[in-house]
Amino acid sequence: MVDATTRFFEDLDRREFEPLLAKTSGTLRFDLNEGAQTTHWMLQIDRGKLAVSQEDREADTVVGTDPRFFDDLVTGGENTIAALLRGEMTVTGDLRLVLQVERLFPSPAGTRGPRRASCREVC
Repeated sequence: MVDATTRFFEDLDRREFEPLLAKTSGTLRFDLNEGAQTTHWMLQIDRGKLAVSQEDREADTVVGTDPRFFDDLVTGGENTIAALLRGEMTVTGDLRLVLQVERLFPSPAGTRGPRRASCREVC
């Protein structure tokens, strides 16, 4: 069975281009730590062009968290900004990249942000 995190990154890799990141470039490494084991996901962004791998190499930004918590982020069960404020995620490097990529995560159920409001008006 494939977990939510793997589905999320595989979907990003299949997209190849994400319009929401058309003005963004940089590399993010997500370190998902569970005990002594760490799973790495590398996201390269070049003006919206996406490439995903599972490499442990230098990145502009490194995000660290628990794998189960990251599953909650990519399924809309948690909010990235709130998680950062609570200390459930660590960020080393360029925080702006995290804030840009955060827009790709679904919003937690029951929230009303600009994306949801505009969809209700148009959809």
